[in-house]
Amino acid sequence: MTLSNRLAEIIASHKWREGPLLPILNDIQAEFGYVNDDAKLALAKALNLSRAEIHGVVSFYHDYHEKPANLPIVKLCGAEACQARGSDALIAEISEFAKGKCAIETVYCLGLCSVGPNAIAGGDVYARLDVPALTQMIKDL
Repeated sequence: MTLSNRLAEIIASHKWREGPLLPILNDIQAEFGYVNDDAKLALAKALNLSRAEIHGVVSFYHDYHEKPANLPIVKLCGAEACQARGSDALIAEISEFAKGKCAIETVYCLGLCSVGPNAIAGGDVYARLDVPALTQMIKDL
């Protein structure tokens, strides 16, 4: 199956919805790891939107990437509850170890406030992170 065929399938699977843009972008990001210019153009045509409107949404949300990622991405919660549980110190301590192994992105609230600091990587959720746990998680990516 070609890239354009798969893209057309994803668009068709949500086109009937009211407000299908975000669900389609979520599926494109999950399937390909990024939303490139070809996907934006196909989506604009299918939903009768301008490429600028699609680009505006893709560039606004941090979950969407316009190029393939070179490294696995670890999304570490930086919201207040996780900060209170040490996420800032955790990021500072792990940054050097993570270089070349993964990209650490600070995101606002993963919704797991009672078990922070927490992160998402490779579709898996990790909670109650400390330096040894986060180091092992990065090694396992």
